[in-house]
Amino acid sequence: MQNLLDPAILFFVFGMLAGTLKSNLEIPQPIARFLSLYLLMALGLKGGFALSHSGFTSEVATSLGCAVALAMAVPLLSYQVLKHVVPPYDAAAIAATYGSVSAVTFVTATQFLENQQIGFGGHMAAAMALMESPAIIFGVVLANALRQREQPALVCAGAGVAALQPAKPPRLGAILRESFTDGAQLLLLGAMLVGILTGESGKAAMQPFSGDLFKGMLAFFLLDMGLLTARNLGQLRQQPAWLLGYALLAPLVHASLGLALSWALDVPLGNAILLMVLAASASYIAVPAVLRHAIPEAQPALYFGLSLGVTFPLNILLGIPLYTRMAQYVLS
Repeated sequence: MQNLLDPAILFFVFGMLAGTLKSNLEIPQPIARFLSLYLLMALGLKGGFALSHSGFTSEVATSLGCAVALAMAVPLLSYQVLKHVVPPYDAAAIAATYGSVSAVTFVTATQFLENQQIGFGGHMAAAMALMESPAIIFGVVLANALRQREQPALVCAGAGVAALQPAKPPRLGAILRESFTDGAQLLLLGAMLVGILTGESGKAAMQPFSGDLFKGMLAFFLLDMGLLTARNLGQLRQQPAWLLGYALLAPLVHASLGLALSWALDVPLGNAILLMVLAASASYIAVPAVLRHAIPEAQPALYFGLSLGVTFPLNILLGIPLYTRMAQYVLS
């Protein structure tokens, strides 16, 4: 309940309400884009300042290793479940979407932990960046394998050879380059590098930008996300109930994987919570944008609608405090 009374969360709820009522309230797209970049830049700076203070320790290496392991395990497990209930290309796209991460969910979780006075490592911003690309690689490689399997055999006809030529699949290298050079991800890593290089002096200089403004900017951005979520809810009415059930249950299962890994490797509480949040989240910006080109055979209404319309609000409103309680019960 305390999470729902947070001003940023209340603005998200207000945005959903305004969107449901079909209000003409709207955040212009350039401003929404600016808010997104601001949050990533501020988060990267915070992480860099913290890393400059702590250095690269075994704790940092363990957390980053857990992040990479989860980024590979979640899409693989998701595909094994989804391939039995949806067409293979849709299964690959949904698995890639749920194997990647939501930066806004992560940023909201860091704010929640700060409000609860639960410490966490600044390197977790790097963990978020590391978890985005493996799912994209998995989806693209799997889709290309499916195309190869479906490629029609050559048919000999007299002296010539006739063959049906399938559409040329997107090149893996181009897709991977797009994912690794995504502007938002580069900004996050670049800001983190600036924070590491400038240390305490940089933290003091940037405090009005990356500290004082952060809460208000997050609330403004979550208002826009609430509006966007409400306006995409119509896509969900056409989806079967069991698929909506997957979007509700998958975050809990994936968060449990993150908790089990954190318990096994003795990851500190705050870092473990953020690993759970990252594992439970699903991308609704970066990965869907790539998948539209990489897996055109898949239905965007499925992977985009489920991640934004179900999993994102679930994590923002209920998931973050739930994962925190789970981690406190198991790790404390």
